[in-house]
Amino acid sequence: MSMVFGMATKKVTVTIAEEQLASIRVMIADGHAASVSGFVQHAIALSLDDAAGWRGTLDDALEATGGPLTDEERRWADEVLHVTGRSVA
Repeated sequence: MSMVFGMATKKVTVTIAEEQLASIRVMIADGHAASVSGFVQHAIALSLDDAAGWRGTLDDALEATGGPLTDEERRWADEVLHVTGRSVA
């Protein structure tokens, strides 16, 4: 059992492809990852940082080109990107 010091953690169940799990286990065996949980925690941290970076880039681009999207622009973008289920507010 691995411990993460300095942050609260919560155990969750996730489903991943068997091939991905096998690849993670190879990385653990090769010493490139400490555990499956450690690998997943690291991957999540990278993904969150990446999303935050893209959010900042988008905010900068919008500011440079006239501010946030209008409802009409958002509807157009959602249609072009095939986004469903988001309400424009």
